[in-house]
Amino acid sequence: MKAPNFHTPVETKLTGYELINTPSLNKGTAFTEAERDLFHLHGLLPPHIGTLDDQVARRMKVLRAFQTNFERYAFLRELQDTNETLFYAMLVHHIEELLPIVYTPTVGEGCQRFSEIWRKPRGLFLSYPNCHRIRDILSDPRYDRVRVIVVTDGERILGLGDQGAGGMGISIGKLALYTACAGIPPDETLPIVLDVGTNNQERLDDPIYVGWRHARVTGADYDAFVEDFVSAVHERWPDVLLQWEDFAGATAAKLLGRYRDRLCTFNDDIQSTAAIAAATLMAAVKVTGEPLTDQRIALFGAGAAGCGIADLLLRAMVEAGLTEAEARQRFFAVDRQGLLVAGMPNTTPAQAPFLQSADAVAGWTREVSSEISLLDVVRNARPTVLIGVSGQAGAFTEVVVRTMAEHVERPIIFPLSNPTANSEATAEDLVAWSGGRALIGTGSPFAPVPWDGRMIPIDQTNNSYVFPGMGLGILASGARRVSDAMFMAAAKAVADLSPGGVANPSQLLPRVDALRSVAIAVARSVARQAQADGLAEPCEDAVLDARIEAYVWQPYYRDYEKCAAAAL
Repeated sequence: MKAPNFHTPVETKLTGYELINTPSLNKGTAFTEAERDLFHLHGLLPPHIGTLDDQVARRMKVLRAFQTNFERYAFLRELQDTNETLFYAMLVHHIEELLPIVYTPTVGEGCQRFSEIWRKPRGLFLSYPNCHRIRDILSDPRYDRVRVIVVTDGERILGLGDQGAGGMGISIGKLALYTACAGIPPDETLPIVLDVGTNNQERLDDPIYVGWRHARVTGADYDAFVEDFVSAVHERWPDVLLQWEDFAGATAAKLLGRYRDRLCTFNDDIQSTAAIAAATLMAAVKVTGEPLTDQRIALFGAGAAGCGIADLLLRAMVEAGLTEAEARQRFFAVDRQGLLVAGMPNTTPAQAPFLQSADAVAGWTREVSSEISLLDVVRNARPTVLIGVSGQAGAFTEVVVRTMAEHVERPIIFPLSNPTANSEATAEDLVAWSGGRALIGTGSPFAPVPWDGRMIPIDQTNNSYVFPGMGLGILASGARRVSDAMFMAAAKAVADLSPGGVANPSQLLPRVDALRSVAIAVARSVARQAQADGLAEPCEDAVLDARIEAYVWQPYYRDYEKCAAAAL
C-alpha cells in the first residue's frame, strides 16, 4: 500500500472567498504575500501576516477565556469548520488540555446541544426518509479519498441515552482524535449519523432540533436500512474502515456479529473499551505483583461493553496459562438482576460464558434472598478487580469499596462509565475509601488526588489510547478485516508502555500528551498481528514501520500553487 505524500504543494484553482471558506485549505492570516497576490486575497484578510504558531497561541488565549467547557467545545467546533489545519495544530500541541473538551466528557453535552451549534455541513446525515438516496449521497467526488468512517445511530450516546441526530457530535469527535492522535489525514475521514428518528421526547419537542422528528424506526425496517447503508459503503469504498459508535448494547453486538466478516469493521464501545480495560489491568498487575491468572474480577454492568471486556480478559487469562473453565470461574458479572447465575432467565449469549454456577454461590451470605448484589459479591468472592460499565453514578458505594479493600492490599478499581456524572465513583472517594491503596482507572478525566502528602495521578482508561492506533495500523498495513487478536495486540502494546512499577506505583498508563507515540506503537503491533492473522500482506518490519511513519499527517501549512484542474 502506497503511503500518502503530505509534502508536495497543494494545487487549487479556488481563489478569494472560495479559498478562505474551504476549511481544509484556509490559512487565515498565514497566507503569504505571494499567495495573497496569486489567489486574490488582498482586502479579504487583514494586512498582518502571521504563522501557524502565532495563530495557535491566539486561539488558545481566546479558548481559555471562556467560562464553560461547552463554550470551548462550540468554539473548537466552529474553528474546525473554518480552518482544519489550525484546529488540529491546537489539538496536537495541547492534547491533554483539549481532549476532555473535544471528547469525553464535554462531547456528551455537545451531542445534547448539537442543534444549538450546528452551522456548516460536516459529515453526512443519512435520514430514514432518504433511504433510497444513500448511494447518490455517498457518490459525491469530495468523498473519493475517504478511508475511515465513524457511524452512529445516536441511540446510546455515552451514558446519556438517545440523542438522535445529535449523535453526529460523537462521530465528529472520534474522527478528530483519529487525526490528532494518529495522524489520519482529515480528508480521509467521514463522520456519519444514521438518523432513524429518536425516542427522546425532549429532542422531539425542541423547536430547533435538526434531526428527523419521528419515533425511532426499529425491527425489520431498521435492519433493512442498516443493510442498505453497509452495502452502499462497501460498494463505494471496498477497503474502508468502518467504526460503529454508540449504538444501543444489543444492537451494537448484533451489527458487529453480522458485518465483521463482510468488511473491515469494529465496534469501539465493545472492542476498544475491552482493549484499554485489559491494557490498564495488565499494567496494574505489574504494580501489585499478583499475576493476571490470580485475579478475581467483579464486573458491574454486563451489557455489550461489559461482556466485551470480560471476553478479552478471559482470553488473556487463557493465554497466561489458565484453562478456559478456570478463567470463567474468576468472573463475577453483575447486571440488573444481580449476579448472573446459570439457569437465570433472560440472559444473553454474550453473558453465557460468565454465568457462575448455582453450586458455586449456594453457600454465600446475602443481603436479600431474591438476588445476589454487588456487595454480596464483594463480601463472598473477595474480588481483586472491580470494573464498572453500568452508567449508574455512585454504584461503587463506600461500603462496597471499603469491604473490597479489607481483603485486597491493592484493589484495582475501574469506574469506566462516562461522562463524569455517570461514573460509578469519583476518584477522590476511591482514594479515601481504600486508604490511598486503590489502583484507579476512570472513563472520564479526574484531577490528581492529594493523599498523605503526595498527589495520586488518576489514569483515564480512555478508548483514545486504542482506536486511533488501530486505525493507523489497519490503514498502513492494508488489513482486510479486524480480528480479536488485533485488539489483544493493541492492549499489550499499551500495557508495555505503562510507566507503572516500583518507582511509580500509581500511574498505569502513559501521559495523555504522549498519545501520538502511543498510537504509533499500537499501529505497529496491530499491523503485525494483521499480517500474522493473514489479514494483510506480509512485509519486512522496517518497511512496515516506515509505512506507518510516512502515513502520519502533520498539521502544518503547505505551499499553494494555482492550477486549472478541478478544484480540491
